[in-house]
Amino acid sequence: MVDVMQIEIENLKCGGCEKSILNGLAKVEGVSDVHVDHARNLVQYTGLATSRTAVAEKLRSMGYPEKGTISGIPAGLANAKSYVSCAIGRVS
Repeated sequence: MVDVMQIEIENLKCGGCEKSILNGLAKVEGVSDVHVDHARNLVQYTGLATSRTAVAEKLRSMGYPEKGTISGIPAGLANAKSYVSCAIGRVS
């Protein structure tokens, strides 16, 4: 069954971040209708419940981990990755 799901993320800064997220999640099989809510730091999408892990992993690999899932040095590295993803989103 296809559902509308959401993941609260960290490191969301601007439209560049949003564009990178939209482009990245477009490559995840079974995921569609992706929306980024800047005010609430949410990524909403339509997909199978089984796609949630793949979506969370893709977001994390881009520097936008699910809120509260990492801390310390990994959180710092994710923040740095998000700046790179953001810059790529701004120029693409």
